[in-house]
Amino acid sequence: MSIQWFPGHMNTARKEAAKTMEVIDVVVEVLDARIPKASCNPLIEELRLARQRPSLKVLNKADLADPTVTQAWLDLYNRQPGVSAVALSCHHAGDAAKIPQLCQPLAPHRNSSAKPLRMLIMGIPNVGKSTLMNMLLKRRIARVGDEPAVTKVQQRHKLNDHMAITDSPGLLWGTIKDPHVGLLLATVNAIGHKVVDDEAVAEFLATILLARYPARLTARYSFAVEGLTSTGVIDAIGKKRGCLLPRSGGGIDRDKAARILLSDYRNGTLGRTSLESPETQTEERS
Repeated sequence: MSIQWFPGHMNTARKEAAKTMEVIDVVVEVLDARIPKASCNPLIEELRLARQRPSLKVLNKADLADPTVTQAWLDLYNRQPGVSAVALSCHHAGDAAKIPQLCQPLAPHRNSSAKPLRMLIMGIPNVGKSTLMNMLLKRRIARVGDEPAVTKVQQRHKLNDHMAITDSPGLLWGTIKDPHVGLLLATVNAIGHKVVDDEAVAEFLATILLARYPARLTARYSFAVEGLTSTGVIDAIGKKRGCLLPRSGGGIDRDKAARILLSDYRNGTLGRTSLESPETQTEERS
């Protein structure tokens, strides 16, 4: 499943990001803690490395991810030159407030009103960049939504007399050729739902949950998972939740059941789960 999803404003966003990269000091890349590698846009890495800019990788939504797996990601990123990493939830003001101070050591020469620290928030759609910006500024200046591609243009704001921060639209690469990466992104709702099939995404999610967190399925939906396939999980959820097709003799509405599973995963109802770890990450990127 090759996914092509590149709204027109993203091409403009890429050009603006390349230009802004010339005049900033630190890239704050917001990742989804449940899929840190898949949610890391290679275009962002390319742009920042070309300008030799250090990066603070923010593993957002850490309250939804498996803490043990998240720690493994932090250990990996913090070993990389010019990179620092932190796990947090941008919905918590105290967590968001840590960002500027974590950026400062990455550009120690920028720490005065004459030379303010200039930070650029980047990331793929729907990872929490706008929420982070709102928390940092302690007021709502960036629109927040549960659909990708909400922010359309860059917004620059002064945090204090020696720090400034710029928000940018979600930036996704044009064609996601690796089907595994595409499904990971679709599972966390980083790709518009109109370009992916909910049932296929839910079966992909069910496969991972069966392998790594089977008890979460039993606890949430009250059915045994022994012997079930991913297709069977969707059917079992449909039966438990009464997802029946009209005039079909009791046939299961698999699309509705799939959406139940995806919703429960995305909002954290299934518990803290990670979909990839440093050991399972997919190397092929495009």
